[in-house]
Amino acid sequence: MSAINKAILLVGGKGTRLMPLTTHTPKPMLKIAGAPVTEHQIVKAREAGVSEIVLATSYLAEVFEPYFGDGSRFGIKIKYAYETEPLGTGGATANAAQHLNLRNDESFFIFNGDVLSSHNLLAQSDLHSNTEAEVTLHLVEVEDARAYGCVPIDESGKVLDFLEKMDNPIARTINAGCYIFSASALSKVPFGVVTSVERETFPTLLKSQQKIYGYVDAGYWIDMGTPQSMIRASSDLVSNPNLSKATPTVADGALRMGEVRIHESAQVGAGSYLESGVVIDANSTVNSSIIGEKSHVESDVFIENSYVAPGSRVVSGSKLTGEIFGF
Repeated sequence: MSAINKAILLVGGKGTRLMPLTTHTPKPMLKIAGAPVTEHQIVKAREAGVSEIVLATSYLAEVFEPYFGDGSRFGIKIKYAYETEPLGTGGATANAAQHLNLRNDESFFIFNGDVLSSHNLLAQSDLHSNTEAEVTLHLVEVEDARAYGCVPIDESGKVLDFLEKMDNPIARTINAGCYIFSASALSKVPFGVVTSVERETFPTLLKSQQKIYGYVDAGYWIDMGTPQSMIRASSDLVSNPNLSKATPTVADGALRMGEVRIHESAQVGAGSYLESGVVIDANSTVNSSIIGEKSHVESDVFIENSYVAPGSRVVSGSKLTGEIFGF
């Protein structure tokens, strides 16, 4: 089997749990650590040898192409698929795959649009190829799988079951939201029908004795489904720029974009991301937060693990801890 150089990125979700951040911006286009979430994912795919990717869009679909264009700026070919109504992970995949011109012996990556991961895509691809699997999932181990459905595997990595949330999970391995599909697995997904690969396609493949494998990787992984997890993801990437090659140059543990004015008595802590035009006045402190474009943080303000919307003014003496401010 040849190297995997095609991919689909599922970016059609509305991001309801991220409201109000997603009122005018789809969650994959929210900026963390200096770039939209989607850019971090595209760069990761490119670094693993993916040369062609289809963005499966739906909610606020019109904002993607003006930013990414044909992908030449990012060293990758980018195409766009659109759903008038959300089709689920399976339906979106089938719709987007029309643009990939897959051969019968070809496999492709599917990336979930709100997950960031440092896992080894090439190792996942090797497992898929070596086992001749229909589908190979990225799995992560968690301490407590009760909040997730768990995916038990045998010693070879073969998936045994897909289980919904339960009080006493029988495994700590969970679905991490990155899949490799063979062309034959794709053929099992109905076209134009709302379908979940997690709840319908995978269990159906297992019941018909098809081989599904799980690639377990202990690297960085986060699901950015909530404002707090998105803020944490940005802080993580700024604190460790090696997690994403899309993160611009970080100085003194913080990321400052364009013209930023910080009073000499103010403190900007590690993991903070300040967009262009931000002003921070005397004796203020910003830790592990995102400060939106042209925001003004007045004097004697304390901000930690928070998001300040673009154009906001945080008045003197304010304390923001774990807050979404300015909407």
